[in-house]
Amino acid sequence: MLMTLGAEGDVDAGELVEEAGVVLAYCGVGLAMLLLGFVLIDLLTPGKLRDLIWVERNYNAAVLVATGFAAQGLIVVAAIYASSDDLVDGLVTTVVYSLIGLVVSAAAFLVVDLMIPGDVRHDLVHETPHPASWVLGVLRIVVSGIVALAII
Repeated sequence: MLMTLGAEGDVDAGELVEEAGVVLAYCGVGLAMLLLGFVLIDLLTPGKLRDLIWVERNYNAAVLVATGFAAQGLIVVAAIYASSDDLVDGLVTTVVYSLIGLVVSAAAFLVVDLMIPGDVRHDLVHETPHPASWVLGVLRIVVSGIVALAII
């Protein structure tokens, strides 16, 4: 991965540019995985999350998305940390591990929806705050923590 600066702090401009490119590549993959997670949750919940959060100021939807970003972020960070020193291999494994995290998170979301009374997906976008938004959000973070630890 990234190289450390020399003892005197001397930096080779070519190496710095190359390493900056590596950072940007991983940032691109990480952001793409976060956005994919947003799209997935948008598909699993009624309504459009963009409108629910930014127009209607829906508390439950905001909790769901914020905890989803934290959850997916854990997986992306672990995937990058565990990635290969080879850039292409590292980016590929980061994408694969991140996708696994999204699938596991979505499965946990759907299982909880099946196990509890009512319709969680509708409750999570209801206009009044619902404690289920925090319960499901924390569950997603914990599940993602498990996936992240398995990656490392």
